[in-house]
Amino acid sequence: MSENKPLDGRIALVTGASKGIGAATAVALADAGAHVVLTARDVKSLEQVEDTIHERGGSATIAPMDLSESDGIPRLAAALAQRWDKLDIMVINAAYLPVLTPVTQIDPKQFSQALTVNVLATQALIAAFDPLLKRADHARVIGLTSSVGATPRAYWSAYGATKAAFDNLLETYASEVEKLGDIRVAILDPGATRTQMRARAYPGEDPATVKPPEDVAARIVALVQEDFPTAHRERA
Repeated sequence: MSENKPLDGRIALVTGASKGIGAATAVALADAGAHVVLTARDVKSLEQVEDTIHERGGSATIAPMDLSESDGIPRLAAALAQRWDKLDIMVINAAYLPVLTPVTQIDPKQFSQALTVNVLATQALIAAFDPLLKRADHARVIGLTSSVGATPRAYWSAYGATKAAFDNLLETYASEVEKLGDIRVAILDPGATRTQMRARAYPGEDPATVKPPEDVAARIVALVQEDFPTAHRERA
C-alpha cells in the first residue's frame, strides 16, 4: 500500500456506477488503488466509466445488472467469489426515484419498482456479499440515502418510505455484525448534488448551484479509510 494508492489491493463494488455519484465514486476508488467492480443497467455508460478508469491508470471490471431481477445479485456474488476471496468495500448507491406525488396518488407500479430497487435489492446485496465482506480485513459498507428517509416531506412519500426502510436495513445489519469482525457500515446523505435524479426532482434548479458528484465521491473514499463507529451517519 502506497501513500498515493491507499486502497491498493482492495476490491470494491459500486452499484449504480454508470453515472452521477456512482460513476464518480468508482473513478475515485480506482484512483485510490482499488479494483472496482462497476454494476448498473446501462452497459454503454458502464463501459465509458471503465474506460475513464483505465485511462487514469486504474483497474475495473464491469458487471451489467438490473437490480430488479431477483437472480442477478446472487449470480454476481458467485462470480466475484470465483475471482476474489473477499470484498473490501461495497457502495450501495443505485436508487429509483418515483414521480413526486401526494400519498393518495402514488403510482403502484413506480412504488413497486422503488421498493424493489431501493429496499429488496439492498437486502439481497447484504445477504449475497456478507460472506465476502467477512473475509476482508476492515470491510466497509457505505449506503447512499436521502434526508426524506428520516424526515418526511410532502410529495416525496414513495421515495422517502423506501429510504427509511433502506436506512433500517443498513443500521440493523451494522448491529448484527458489530461483534463478528471488522465490518463497518455507514449511511451517507449526499445532500444536494448535481445528478440526473436531482434534475428530475428539481427541473427548475440551476445545476451550477449544487455540488458536483465528485465532491461526494471524495468523501466516500476518505470515509472507507476511517475507523468510524459502525452505523455511522453523516451528510456530505
